[in-house]
Amino acid sequence: MIDIKIVRENPDLLERALKNRNSKFELQEIISLDTGYRKLLKENEELKSQRNKASAEISSNPPDKQALILQMQEIKQKIKSGEEKVKQMDSELTEKLLYMPNIPDSSVPVGKSAEDNVVVGVCGVPKQYDFKPLDHHLIGEALRILDFSTAAKISGSRFAVLVGDGARLERALINFMIDVHTGGGYKEIFPPFVVDKKCLTGTGQLPKFEEELYKCSDNEYLIPTAEVPLTNMHREEILDYESLPLKYVAYTACFRREAGSYGKDTRGLIRNHQFDKIELVKFSAPEKSFEELEKMVFDACEVLKRLEIPYRVVLLCSGDMGFSSAKTYDLEVWMPGESKWREISSVSNCTDFQARRINCKMRREKKLELVHTLNGSGVAVGRLFAAILENYQNKDGSVTIPSALVKYFGKEKIA
Repeated sequence: MIDIKIVRENPDLLERALKNRNSKFELQEIISLDTGYRKLLKENEELKSQRNKASAEISSNPPDKQALILQMQEIKQKIKSGEEKVKQMDSELTEKLLYMPNIPDSSVPVGKSAEDNVVVGVCGVPKQYDFKPLDHHLIGEALRILDFSTAAKISGSRFAVLVGDGARLERALINFMIDVHTGGGYKEIFPPFVVDKKCLTGTGQLPKFEEELYKCSDNEYLIPTAEVPLTNMHREEILDYESLPLKYVAYTACFRREAGSYGKDTRGLIRNHQFDKIELVKFSAPEKSFEELEKMVFDACEVLKRLEIPYRVVLLCSGDMGFSSAKTYDLEVWMPGESKWREISSVSNCTDFQARRINCKMRREKKLELVHTLNGSGVAVGRLFAAILENYQNKDGSVTIPSALVKYFGKEKIA
């Protein structure tokens, strides 16, 4: 959530930020509401001053004491009514602020869409094949390790059943990535897959993106990403400055309705309603958070380097970033079956945007400050599964297992 002080002191900055994000958020509504809120606060303070003055006069037992008592009772009623209005306006103001996106960092390129993103690095060279490479879903179905028809029968579209070596490969990838990241200093967490509204509001999914979520009850939702429970582990807490950064890694299943993606990537593992993901989350001191962002990108890249899959790092423009992010890098892997780059991870610095919503602070000497939160995929398991099938496919239809993964998978090939 944006600091209300910025609305009051630098509305021009917010107007530019919203314009650069292509956001339709009406800043003027917030400004008008806040102006009315502060005016009412001032009026209430003046009434309280009048009440105190009347009380002092009454205590001196003046001739018009009874009239002063009646006047004070009237003032008290006005104060009570005003305080109720202040509380209502404060709640309305907070609710409006929950819909305002984060401010892009000054290092973020201004742009409207993915076409304006900037490739900042490429690692690896796409393999040349002496046959026409296939899409991962065709490879998986031919090897009988992916079963989409059974998934559709039991759950509907955009689900997958992993069979035999498919299930084994998924499990191997999860264990491999957890080991990579715990070896890099992240603490492993296995969180619940169900969270409450406070958690989703804290990380920015609610109230704006409720249609994307799977709702279990009025106050329970399936997680869209482990970012939600991991970030909320320190909700309403004060962290020790010396303990930062805190680094967490978690495997979870994730659940998203993919609202608005009708007709996109309906085949395969790219855009399913249920998918596995390895998530990285950090809590950082503000002055170090962008340095920690670069480190987190490096940590996510390490997975792809070890598996020797060609990838590139893309800095997202202002119009293509997520709601809570101040700066985001995407990692994209080469998919020879589609002959295109595919996102496999987004790594973001949310600055104090989420910390303000969850009220997570740090103590530096005697001063309390909001921390900065960061999150990123380390990486999406299903998309990595697909990338391995496509990049390691052979002419005879088999798939070679990357050497770094063999000890986790147990053999060198799926045939």
